[in-house]
Amino acid sequence: MTTRRRWAVSNGRGTAARIITGVGALFALIEVVYILLILFGANQVNSFFQFVKSLAEPLALFFPGLFNLANNSLETLLNYGLAAVFWVVVAGFVARIVS
Repeated sequence: MTTRRRWAVSNGRGTAARIITGVGALFALIEVVYILLILFGANQVNSFFQFVKSLAEPLALFFPGLFNLANNSLETLLNYGLAAVFWVVVAGFVARIVS
């Protein structure tokens, strides 16, 4: 029995959709890393923490301050978690339009 391989020819739309999805996932991952650093009590003076914070805050757009809670960890989880979900949903939507 012989095996045949089928090679799909890509027109670029699938590639663009994968790139858009990947960028959205990367943005969401940055938000999740920032959330984890806050929840686990990372040293906020550390340069890695500052680097992640400098990426996460602009990517969070309008979500920080959306919920003001007494518990800072829960507030961060909620606000930045919504930003992460936002990036995944928007990237998926745009990728679907492109493909």
